Amino acid sequence: MRLSDPDRLREEDPFTERFIADFPTQIIVHRSRFQVDLNRAREAAVYRSPDQCWGLEVWQGQPAEEIVEESLSFHDAFYSELNHVLANIEKRYGRFVLVDVHSYNHRRDGPEAMPTSREVAPDINIGTSSMDRQRWAPVVDAFIETLRGHHFNGGPLDVRENVSFQGKGEQTRFVHANFPETGCAIAVEFKKIFMDEWSGEPDWGAIERLRAMLASTIPVLESALRGMQ
Repeated sequence: MRLSDPDRLREEDPFTERFIADFPTQIIVHRSRFQVDLNRAREAAVYRSPDQCWGLEVWQGQPAEEIVEESLSFHDAFYSELNHVLANIEKRYGRFVLVDVHSYNHRRDGPEAMPTSREVAPDINIGTSSMDRQRWAPVVDAFIETLRGHHFNGGPLDVRENVSFQGKGEQTRFVHANFPETGCAIAVEFKKIFMDEWSGEPDWGAIERLRAMLASTIPVLESALRGMQ
């Protein structure tokens, strides 16, 4: 791998597993997206060229096909397991919400440069493009409004829908394709206001505050699901 550890970490989602620590069912993957990106379709899950990954040179040379196949087998295993977990939850409860948590950079020009304008970089971006938005409106709207009711760093938490990301990842698509009537997958992108994206240092206080905010949505989501016809 040609990519340095700091550059690799900058494009990954460190510490996001803390945000879902209070959720009753959790799937946490300890595998670099630069080995296999589970939020992309199988045919695009292994980065082969810079245009697939923000212009970054990942490999010293093209990875051998057996390495690629091993990575893709992990992609297959993940979605097989995800399907198994969700089918069991569907059988037990009838409907479910999957909160698909990621993070994104907002200081791409360097640690001292101006951050991305807040106009296009909310604190939390909610992606919903792959879902039947009308069907799941009671769930998604309640989720967004609950998060908007919180304050962070002296002001209201900025939560907007389909601004910097639209929720086009493979995991939400998979849920809505395989559980169209029973599964609501919400893509949640936290701006890296909880860490220094250049040094990789976390702000544990911020992480715990955001964790509590996300945890506050659990009873709201449960209530919204029960209220659906």
